[in-house]
Amino acid sequence: MTDQRNNMPPPSTAEGSRLTPEDIKRIELNRLKAKARQRQREQEASSSSTPNVNQKRPLEVVPAVSASPTAPKPLKRDSRLGKYFDYDLSKMVNSKGGFLIEDGKEVDEDSRVKERERERQRAMQNLEPPIYLDPSMNPKCRECQSIDIDYTFKKIFGCLVCNKCKDEYPEKYGLLTKTECKEDYLLTDPELRDRELLPHLLKANPHKSTFANMMLYLRCQVEDFAWKKWGSPEALDAEWERRTEEKKNKKNKKFEEGLMDLRRRTKESVWQRRKDQEHKHVFGTTEDIGDGMGRQVCHECGFTIDIEVF
Repeated sequence: MTDQRNNMPPPSTAEGSRLTPEDIKRIELNRLKAKARQRQREQEASSSSTPNVNQKRPLEVVPAVSASPTAPKPLKRDSRLGKYFDYDLSKMVNSKGGFLIEDGKEVDEDSRVKERERERQRAMQNLEPPIYLDPSMNPKCRECQSIDIDYTFKKIFGCLVCNKCKDEYPEKYGLLTKTECKEDYLLTDPELRDRELLPHLLKANPHKSTFANMMLYLRCQVEDFAWKKWGSPEALDAEWERRTEEKKNKKNKKFEEGLMDLRRRTKESVWQRRKDQEHKHVFGTTEDIGDGMGRQVCHECGFTIDIEVF
Protein backbone atom coordinates (compact mmCIF):
# COMPACT_ATOMS: atom_id res chain seq x y z
CA MET A 1 0.00 0.00 0.00
CA THR A 2 1.46 3.35 -1.03
CA ASP A 3 1.69 6.12 1.39
CA GLN A 4 -1.08 8.56 0.43
CA ARG A 5 0.40 11.19 2.70
CA ASN A 6 3.37 11.54 0.39
CA ASN A 7 1.08 12.41 -2.59
CA MET A 8 -1.02 14.89 -0.71
CA PRO A 9 -0.49 18.54 -1.55
CA PRO A 10 1.09 20.73 1.09
CA PRO A 11 -1.41 22.12 3.54
CA SER A 12 -2.46 25.72 3.39
CA THR A 13 -2.52 28.25 6.12
CA ALA A 14 -5.15 30.84 6.64
CA GLU A 15 -7.72 31.46 3.96
CA GLY A 16 -6.30 33.16 0.89
CA SER A 17 -2.58 32.56 1.93
CA ARG A 18 -0.03 29.84 0.88
CA LEU A 19 3.28 28.46 2.26
CA THR A 20 6.47 30.15 1.33
CA PRO A 21 9.23 28.21 -0.48
CA GLU A 22 11.29 28.09 2.73
CA ASP A 23 8.38 26.47 4.62
CA ILE A 24 7.89 23.93 1.88
CA LYS A 25 11.61 23.07 1.94
CA ARG A 26 11.61 22.64 5.73
CA ILE A 27 8.52 20.40 5.63
CA GLU A 28 10.11 18.25 2.91
CA LEU A 29 13.32 17.83 4.95
CA ASN A 30 11.38 16.78 8.04
CA ARG A 31 9.44 14.25 5.96
CA LEU A 32 12.65 12.72 4.59
CA LYS A 33 14.18 12.48 8.08
CA ALA A 34 11.07 10.77 9.42
CA LYS A 35 11.16 8.23 6.59
CA ALA A 36 14.86 7.53 7.27
CA ARG A 37 14.17 6.93 10.98
CA GLN A 38 11.27 4.62 10.11
CA ARG A 39 13.46 2.65 7.71
CA GLN A 40 16.21 2.27 10.35
CA ARG A 41 13.73 0.97 12.96
CA GLU A 42 12.41 -1.61 10.48
CA GLN A 43 15.94 -2.83 9.68
CA GLU A 44 16.84 -3.20 13.37
CA ALA A 45 13.63 -5.12 14.06
CA SER A 46 14.26 -7.48 11.12
CA SER A 47 17.91 -8.13 12.10
CA SER A 48 17.09 -8.82 15.76
CA SER A 49 14.34 -11.27 14.91
CA THR A 50 16.42 -13.30 12.43
CA PRO A 51 18.24 -16.19 14.25
CA ASN A 52 21.78 -17.22 13.36
CA VAL A 53 23.04 -20.71 12.40
CA ASN A 54 22.77 -21.80 16.05
CA GLN A 55 19.15 -20.64 16.17
CA LYS A 56 20.16 -17.85 18.54
CA ARG A 57 19.61 -14.16 18.29
CA PRO A 58 22.77 -12.30 17.28
CA LEU A 59 24.55 -10.37 19.97
CA GLU A 60 24.23 -6.64 19.80
CA VAL A 61 27.29 -4.56 20.62
CA VAL A 62 26.36 -1.61 22.76
CA PRO A 63 28.61 1.35 21.92
CA ALA A 64 30.66 2.82 24.72
CA VAL A 65 29.03 6.20 24.25
CA SER A 66 25.56 4.72 24.64
CA ALA A 67 23.28 6.18 27.27
CA SER A 68 21.88 2.75 28.14
CA PRO A 69 22.16 1.81 31.83
CA THR A 70 23.60 -1.60 30.81
CA ALA A 71 26.32 -0.08 28.64
CA PRO A 72 29.89 -0.75 29.91
CA LYS A 73 31.38 2.17 31.78
CA PRO A 74 35.13 2.90 31.70
CA LEU A 75 36.95 2.20 34.94
CA LYS A 76 38.36 5.19 36.75
CA ARG A 77 42.01 5.09 37.77
CA ASP A 78 42.69 4.86 41.49
CA SER A 79 44.20 8.15 42.65
CA ARG A 80 46.14 6.37 45.40
CA LEU A 81 48.49 4.82 42.83
CA GLY A 82 50.14 8.19 42.26
CA LYS A 83 51.58 9.39 39.00
CA TYR A 84 52.65 7.00 36.29
CA PHE A 85 54.29 7.26 32.88
CA ASP A 86 53.39 5.48 29.66
CA TYR A 87 56.20 4.00 27.58
CA ASP A 88 56.04 2.61 24.07
CA LEU A 89 57.83 -0.74 24.47
CA SER A 90 58.19 -1.09 20.70
CA LYS A 91 60.46 1.96 20.61
CA MET A 92 62.73 0.99 23.50
CA VAL A 93 66.32 -0.14 22.99
CA ASN A 94 68.20 -2.58 25.22
CA SER A 95 71.17 -0.58 26.51
CA LYS A 96 72.51 -3.45 28.72
CA GLY A 97 72.17 -1.16 31.70
CA GLY A 98 68.59 -1.68 32.84
CA PHE A 99 67.47 1.88 32.04
CA LEU A 100 64.65 3.11 29.85
CA ILE A 101 65.85 5.26 26.97
CA GLU A 102 63.74 8.27 26.13
CA ASP A 103 62.20 8.67 22.71
CA GLY A 104 64.34 10.48 20.19
CA LYS A 105 67.64 9.41 21.77
CA GLU A 106 69.68 6.74 20.08
CA VAL A 107 72.29 4.59 21.74
CA ASP A 108 75.83 5.51 20.84
CA GLU A 109 77.25 2.94 18.46
CA ASP A 110 80.72 3.21 20.02
CA SER A 111 79.28 2.31 23.41
CA ARG A 112 77.66 -0.79 21.94
CA VAL A 113 80.92 -1.86 20.32
CA LYS A 114 82.83 -1.39 23.59
CA GLU A 115 80.22 -3.34 25.55
CA ARG A 116 80.35 -6.24 23.08
CA GLU A 117 84.15 -6.26 23.32
CA ARG A 118 84.02 -6.37 27.13
CA GLU A 119 81.54 -9.24 27.02
CA ARG A 120 83.82 -11.12 24.64
CA GLN A 121 86.82 -10.59 26.92
CA ARG A 122 84.88 -11.78 29.98
CA ALA A 123 83.75 -14.86 28.08
CA MET A 124 87.34 -15.60 27.04
CA GLN A 125 88.52 -15.29 30.64
CA ASN A 126 85.88 -17.71 31.88
CA LEU A 127 86.67 -20.30 29.23
CA GLU A 128 88.90 -23.17 30.22
CA PRO A 129 92.13 -23.46 28.22
CA PRO A 130 92.12 -26.04 25.45
CA ILE A 131 93.57 -29.52 25.80
CA TYR A 132 96.47 -30.22 23.44
CA LEU A 133 97.03 -33.46 21.63
CA ASP A 134 100.60 -33.51 22.89
CA PRO A 135 100.43 -34.68 26.56
CA SER A 136 103.60 -32.79 27.45
CA MET A 137 101.92 -29.46 26.66
CA ASN A 138 99.00 -29.95 29.06
CA PRO A 139 99.27 -28.97 32.76
CA LYS A 140 99.21 -31.98 35.07
CA CYS A 141 98.07 -32.62 38.62
CA ARG A 142 100.88 -32.39 41.16
CA GLU A 143 99.65 -35.57 42.89
CA CYS A 144 98.54 -38.02 40.19
CA GLN A 145 99.78 -36.35 36.97
CA SER A 146 96.25 -36.19 35.57
CA ILE A 147 95.36 -33.52 33.01
CA ASP A 148 91.85 -33.09 34.45
CA ILE A 149 92.87 -30.28 36.76
CA ASP A 150 90.64 -27.77 38.56
CA TYR A 151 91.11 -24.53 36.63
CA THR A 152 89.53 -22.47 39.43
CA PHE A 153 92.36 -23.54 41.77
CA LYS A 154 94.86 -22.88 39.00
CA LYS A 155 93.50 -19.39 38.31
CA ILE A 156 92.99 -18.26 41.95
CA PHE A 157 95.67 -20.12 43.92
CA GLY A 158 98.08 -21.12 41.14
CA CYS A 159 97.79 -24.72 42.32
CA LEU A 160 97.67 -27.63 39.82
CA VAL A 161 95.43 -30.29 41.34
CA CYS A 162 92.62 -32.41 39.92
CA ASN A 163 89.17 -32.75 41.45
CA LYS A 164 89.85 -36.31 42.62
CA CYS A 165 93.03 -35.44 44.52
CA LYS A 166 91.42 -32.33 45.93
CA ASP A 167 88.80 -34.51 47.61
CA GLU A 168 91.26 -37.22 48.64
CA TYR A 169 93.69 -34.82 50.38
CA PRO A 170 91.57 -32.30 52.30
CA GLU A 171 94.45 -31.74 54.77
CA LYS A 172 96.37 -30.10 51.91
CA TYR A 173 93.79 -28.74 49.48
CA GLY A 174 90.91 -27.92 51.80
CA LEU A 175 89.58 -24.37 51.99
CA LEU A 176 89.78 -22.36 55.21
CA THR A 177 87.72 -19.33 56.10
CA LYS A 178 89.25 -16.07 57.25
CA THR A 179 88.09 -16.66 60.84
CA GLU A 180 89.75 -20.09 60.95
CA CYS A 181 93.03 -18.63 59.69
CA LYS A 182 93.01 -15.94 62.36
CA GLU A 183 92.08 -18.25 65.24
CA ASP A 184 94.02 -21.42 64.35
CA TYR A 185 97.11 -19.99 62.65
CA LEU A 186 97.25 -16.59 64.42
CA LEU A 187 97.39 -14.58 61.20
CA THR A 188 96.50 -10.92 61.15
CA ASP A 189 93.91 -9.16 59.03
CA PRO A 190 96.42 -7.23 56.85
CA GLU A 191 98.22 -10.49 56.04
CA LEU A 192 94.98 -12.19 55.02
CA ARG A 193 93.95 -9.29 52.79
CA ASP A 194 97.24 -9.26 50.87
CA ARG A 195 96.64 -11.28 47.68
CA GLU A 196 100.36 -11.57 46.97
CA LEU A 197 100.99 -13.27 50.31
CA LEU A 198 97.79 -15.32 50.52
CA PRO A 199 95.51 -15.49 47.47
CA HIS A 200 91.89 -16.09 48.38
CA LEU A 201 88.64 -17.07 46.72
CA LEU A 202 85.54 -14.91 47.22
CA LYS A 203 82.16 -16.60 47.69
CA ALA A 204 78.73 -15.37 48.68
CA ASN A 205 78.00 -15.56 52.40
CA PRO A 206 75.77 -18.60 53.08
CA HIS A 207 74.14 -17.03 56.15
CA LYS A 208 72.73 -13.94 54.44
CA SER A 209 73.16 -12.47 51.00
CA THR A 210 73.62 -8.94 52.34
CA PHE A 211 76.63 -9.95 54.49
CA ALA A 212 80.19 -9.52 53.23
CA ASN A 213 81.58 -12.20 50.92
CA MET A 214 83.50 -15.11 52.40
CA MET A 215 87.27 -15.20 51.87
CA LEU A 216 88.49 -18.80 51.39
CA TYR A 217 92.17 -19.78 51.58
CA LEU A 218 94.02 -22.90 50.51
CA ARG A 219 95.13 -24.87 53.56
CA CYS A 220 98.61 -25.79 52.31
CA GLN A 221 99.39 -22.17 51.43
CA VAL A 222 98.16 -20.95 54.82
CA GLU A 223 100.26 -23.55 56.65
CA ASP A 224 103.39 -22.73 54.66
CA PHE A 225 103.01 -19.04 55.43
CA ALA A 226 102.31 -19.74 59.14
CA TRP A 227 105.38 -22.01 59.46
CA LYS A 228 107.56 -19.25 57.97
CA LYS A 229 106.06 -16.66 60.27
CA TRP A 230 106.32 -18.60 63.55
CA GLY A 231 109.31 -20.82 62.68
CA SER A 232 107.72 -24.26 63.10
CA PRO A 233 104.43 -25.96 64.01
CA GLU A 234 105.70 -26.41 67.58
CA ALA A 235 106.39 -22.69 67.90
CA LEU A 236 102.90 -21.94 66.62
CA ASP A 237 101.40 -24.31 69.20
CA ALA A 238 103.43 -22.67 71.96
CA GLU A 239 102.30 -19.21 70.88
CA TRP A 240 98.71 -20.41 70.70
CA GLU A 241 98.92 -21.86 74.24
CA ARG A 242 100.54 -18.66 75.53
CA ARG A 243 97.77 -16.51 74.07
CA THR A 244 95.11 -18.86 75.36
CA GLU A 245 96.58 -18.75 78.87
CA GLU A 246 96.89 -14.97 78.69
CA LYS A 247 93.30 -14.65 77.58
CA LYS A 248 92.22 -16.96 80.42
CA ASN A 249 94.18 -14.93 82.99
CA LYS A 250 92.67 -11.69 81.75
CA LYS A 251 89.22 -13.21 82.02
CA ASN A 252 89.86 -14.47 85.57
CA LYS A 253 91.37 -11.13 86.58
CA LYS A 254 88.38 -9.27 85.27
CA PHE A 255 86.06 -11.65 87.13
CA GLU A 256 87.98 -11.20 90.40
CA GLU A 257 87.92 -7.42 90.06
CA GLY A 258 84.19 -7.49 89.49
CA LEU A 259 83.68 -9.78 92.48
CA MET A 260 85.81 -7.55 94.75
CA ASP A 261 83.92 -4.49 93.64
CA LEU A 262 80.63 -6.24 94.39
CA ARG A 263 81.83 -7.24 97.85
CA ARG A 264 83.07 -3.74 98.60
CA ARG A 265 79.81 -2.14 97.53
CA THR A 266 77.84 -4.71 99.55
CA LYS A 267 80.00 -4.22 102.65
CA GLU A 268 79.79 -0.45 102.45
CA SER A 269 76.05 -0.53 102.09
CA VAL A 270 75.61 -2.88 105.10
CA TRP A 271 78.01 -0.79 107.24
CA GLN A 272 76.22 2.43 106.29
CA ARG A 273 72.86 0.88 107.02
CA ARG A 274 74.10 -0.23 110.48
CA LYS A 275 75.63 3.15 111.06
CA ASP A 276 72.37 4.85 110.29
CA GLN A 277 70.50 2.51 112.62
CA GLU A 278 72.74 3.36 115.60
CA HIS A 279 71.00 5.46 118.30
CA LYS A 280 72.63 8.58 119.73
CA HIS A 281 71.56 9.48 123.29
CA VAL A 282 70.40 12.97 123.98
CA PHE A 283 70.75 13.69 127.76
CA GLY A 284 69.02 16.44 129.63
CA THR A 285 70.15 18.42 132.65
CA THR A 286 72.07 16.65 135.43
CA GLU A 287 69.96 15.75 138.46
CA ASP A 288 71.80 15.88 141.83
CA ILE A 289 71.25 12.69 143.79
CA GLY A 290 73.66 13.50 146.69
CA ASP A 291 77.08 12.29 147.77
CA GLY A 292 78.64 14.22 144.90
CA MET A 293 76.81 12.14 142.30
CA GLY A 294 74.48 13.24 139.52
CA ARG A 295 72.10 11.47 137.13
CA GLN A 296 71.37 12.06 133.48
CA VAL A 297 68.41 10.62 131.54
CA CYS A 298 68.08 10.28 127.73
CA HIS A 299 64.89 11.95 126.57
CA GLU A 300 64.38 9.50 123.62
CA CYS A 301 65.03 6.04 125.06
CA GLY A 302 65.09 6.69 128.83
CA PHE A 303 68.66 5.47 129.26
CA THR A 304 70.10 6.61 132.62
CA ILE A 305 73.72 7.16 133.68
CA ASP A 306 75.30 8.30 136.95
CA ILE A 307 78.12 10.76 136.88
CA GLU A 308 80.21 12.62 139.45
CA VAL A 309 79.27 16.17 140.15
CA PHE A 310 82.10 18.59 140.94
